[in-house]
Parts: sequence; C-alpha cells; structure tokens
Amino acid sequence: MIPVPFPGGGGDHALLLSPWPESLLAFEPIWSRLDTDTHLVAIDLPGFGHSQRDDALLSPRAMAEFVIRAADAFALDHPHLVGPGTGTAAALFAAAVYPDRLRSLVVGSGAAAVPLALGGLLKDWVEAEDADEFRHADPRQLVASALAGLERHVLPDSVREDYLLGGQGNRFAASMRYVRSYPAELGVLAGLLPRIDTPVQIIAGAHDSVTPPVNAGFLHERLPRSTLDIIDAGHFVWEDAAADYAAVITSWWAGGYKSATRTPAGSAAADVTSKE
Repeated sequence: MIPVPFPGGGGDHALLLSPWPESLLAFEPIWSRLDTDTHLVAIDLPGFGHSQRDDALLSPRAMAEFVIRAADAFALDHPHLVGPGTGTAAALFAAAVYPDRLRSLVVGSGAAAVPLALGGLLKDWVEAEDADEFRHADPRQLVASALAGLERHVLPDSVREDYLLGGQGNRFAASMRYVRSYPAELGVLAGLLPRIDTPVQIIAGAHDSVTPPVNAGFLHERLPRSTLDIIDAGHFVWEDAAADYAAVITSWWAGGYKSATRTPAGSAAADVTSKE
C-alpha cells in the first residue's frame, strides 16, 4: 500500500483506490484537477500495483474490510471513496457492511451486472477454466495487452513501466484471483445494492468494451441514491477523459452527493447525464 497525501486541503477527505492492472499513478491525469479543498489519499490495494499481497483479501467482500481499515489507519473521518474498475465492487461492499462510515462513493468501469456482462481480456481471464495458463505467461505482455485499451491518453514511459513492474513475477497471475471471484461475489453484492443508503456517483465510458455500460445501468437501477454519468470514452475513462471525469467528481464532492435523492429500488431513474 502506497499513500499519496494531497498537500493542503480542507475538512473533507477522499480515499482513492487504484484500478487494476494499473497503480495509483493512474490518478495522475486527474490529481491536480480535483478540488483542493479535499484531502486526498490514494492507495494500491493489497496485491495490486506495488502493494504487498494477501491472498485472503483477493475478493471484493474481503477487500471491503481492508478499505475500511485503511480509512481508519489514515484517520479519514467519513471520507468520500473513489473506486474505479476493480474498486467498484469492494467500495459497494464496504458501503453495505459499514453504512455510516463513508460520505459517498464514486464507482464505475467495474463489473457489477448479474449475469456477468464482461468483454475483451477481462471476460477471458474471469471465465478461463484454469488460471495456471496465466502463471506461465509473460506478465509484462499480459499487462501491456490490457493497457492497449487506452484510446487517447499517452502513458509516460515511467508510468507504463510502473504498471508493468506491478505485475512482475507471479503478481499479475495471483491478482487475477480477485476478478475470478466475480461469478460468486457479484450475486451477493446484487442482493445488497437496494439497502445501500450511501450516495453513489457512477461514471461509465460510453463505449467501454471491457465492462460495458450495462454494468453501470445495473447499479443505477438498484442503488437507491445514485447518479449516473456516461462519458465519451472507453474503459480507461479516468485517463482518456480526465477533464470530464474530474469535473464529475468535483461537482459531486461540491454538493452533488447531498442531492442524490432516494428512489425506489428497481424504478426507472432519470438522473443520467451523457458527456460528449
């Protein structure tokens, strides 16, 4: 786990969970754009990025417990939680189990729908009958293949190398245990969604082929207090559309989360915004 405290800031706190298979450097394009009145802390979850792995935590439910412990360790009182990609399910489990601990969530670009709605390499990795094939593959090539989904953002060489190093040895293959738990874990999460009272901002890429927007819609239809923004981007929306992504978050933190009104679970929600 690598903390990155934001200098200055005011009374609100935000904990940012880096998306897999990247690292906390994925937040560099939005870092300076986020509201400077909010104290930011970004971490690599155990087994992701460059954090030490604990196999017992490699599922969304188990990782949710760690997220809360991390917030406690950094003395983050009632923080906003940002969990794109793999952080989505863990953030939602955390809100379900600890209903008063988090101020709001920002999630999206993560698997959520039941039955599973995945595409590309992620679908292959989750559905592969035997994970051993990945242990014998070149981890740098596996990570590079995933990063090929970046459409507009050009990764600095140092950042790309950071991502590649994060999967070296057997780290990447071992971290797959997290996403391969989705078939069992997401069904449990789906049953909890209508009971989550924490306000949730969902951000999805309009043409995300890895975790298609149906995942965002699944959450929006079931979460009682949610807002959905669809941005003109693919899977890596936090990098490919950094300005729009950061604008949604800062507006949410500035008060949008307070106006996320409760709607009956399963009702058709109207608060969907598309940013072209």
